[in-house]
Amino acid sequence: MHQEEITIQSLSVNDCIKVSYFDNNVIIVDDVQEFAAMGAARLSLNGIAICTNGKITGSMNGRKITIEKNEVAIIPKNALVTDLMISPDFKLKALFFSENILQSFLHEKISIWNEMMYIHCNNVFTLGGDDVKFYEHFYSLLKFVVERGKNRPYYNDVVQSLLKSALLGVCSEFKHRQIAAETPPNATDDNLRSSPAVYFQRFLDIIHTVEIKHRTVEWHARQLCITSKYLSAVCKSCSGKTALEWITESLMEKIRFYLCDTDLSIKQICDILGFANTSFFGRYVKEHFGIPPAQMRKKNA
Repeated sequence: MHQEEITIQSLSVNDCIKVSYFDNNVIIVDDVQEFAAMGAARLSLNGIAICTNGKITGSMNGRKITIEKNEVAIIPKNALVTDLMISPDFKLKALFFSENILQSFLHEKISIWNEMMYIHCNNVFTLGGDDVKFYEHFYSLLKFVVERGKNRPYYNDVVQSLLKSALLGVCSEFKHRQIAAETPPNATDDNLRSSPAVYFQRFLDIIHTVEIKHRTVEWHARQLCITSKYLSAVCKSCSGKTALEWITESLMEKIRFYLCDTDLSIKQICDILGFANTSFFGRYVKEHFGIPPAQMRKKNA
């Protein structure tokens, strides 16, 4: 089956797609026409799409999905979308963005996005009444900023700040729903405080907020007043990954961000992340990324 590759460039020049804003990393789509004409498409972008009217059905990475009015679809990078069928009154608003801008916007919260995409495969959820109002007001503000024109100072910065807020809002909504779903209806306060799901969420909260990323499993377990063995068991049962894997992934994302998206020196990055010296940091980067820090920075310049 022929697959059409969907990129920011291909979306921006498609006459069947109404685009209100795009740059090298982000595109905002206001509406689509004849979208179902594509037999199969692979998106080289991440995306968030809100159905504002009608319905669309299809498959994403082999899983059947249906998106109706006031439902949000979260689309991971390289998703294969096939078998699309769209109602005549179908309308959507969508935001597509590169992996680089996703990392830049979310920083340490990238693990929430990854958990939503790859652990829970939570790709579609329904907006409640208050959520609909929030995103309607948010979109109106975004549209107003875009329509003011590119001649305004800091135009791209203002637009991207709003888009960052939208991404954080989606992550916040996912985490709120996840905590609610994992809370037993008759749970007491003592049971909630000691449940594996709560320990796992508190562990993720520490990973997301702690500044010094190069920490051991034992250090994280001490913050939760549990043993490192129990912490790893909790992580494995709740996510399929060990505590060390979560810590390592978070650290690697932060290393990638600092080396590729900032001008901080190697020494400054070592100090921020908690490495003892640049030699140890260099060995760690070489072990996990296959190349030394300077080469990694140069490669992504």
